[in-house]
Amino acid sequence: MAESVKILGIAGSLRKASWNRGALRAAQKLCPEGAKIEVFELDGIPAFNQDEEKSPPHNVAELKQRVRAADAILFVTPEYNYGMPGVLKNAIDWASRPYGDNAWDAKPVALMSAAMSMGGGVRAQYQLRQAFVFLNMDAVVQPEVAIGNGMQRFDEQGNLTDETSKKLIAQLLKNLVEKVRLVKPRMRATA
Repeated sequence: MAESVKILGIAGSLRKASWNRGALRAAQKLCPEGAKIEVFELDGIPAFNQDEEKSPPHNVAELKQRVRAADAILFVTPEYNYGMPGVLKNAIDWASRPYGDNAWDAKPVALMSAAMSMGGGVRAQYQLRQAFVFLNMDAVVQPEVAIGNGMQRFDEQGNLTDETSKKLIAQLLKNLVEKVRLVKPRMRATA
């Protein structure tokens, strides 16, 4: 049996009943056998301050530790003002600093979004994909999971009800786990 794959799930919304948190909960249920998604909550991560990057606050140090311990990352983001939310960008910045201590380096990553618009958050995804290049993250790009018209895809508690979206999430996670299993042996060989 293959070694278990640990995926760290991070929602870019702090709202408890957000569609993106709902999509992340759905992903936890749809995770392929032999993989598990653990969630890291961004509540309480302070605004990035370069003066503190060499001795970061406790919850920032925990974020970096959890990113490093994970085999892969799953970002689930809303789209605010045509882009990624500040809380997510802030967490990404903290975990990539100080320069030379990038916890995201070489991590396989997958991305999902949900939004009220028909586009489902694709502009936020585009910004994140640009950041992945600089952060040296190994992105799974297919299938693209952008859940549009969120009010029709989630119930009042933020639970995903759309079967097509669930199928796309399951496939995205399968592809992420396959990428991890391809990359892990190479990472061990160079360690």
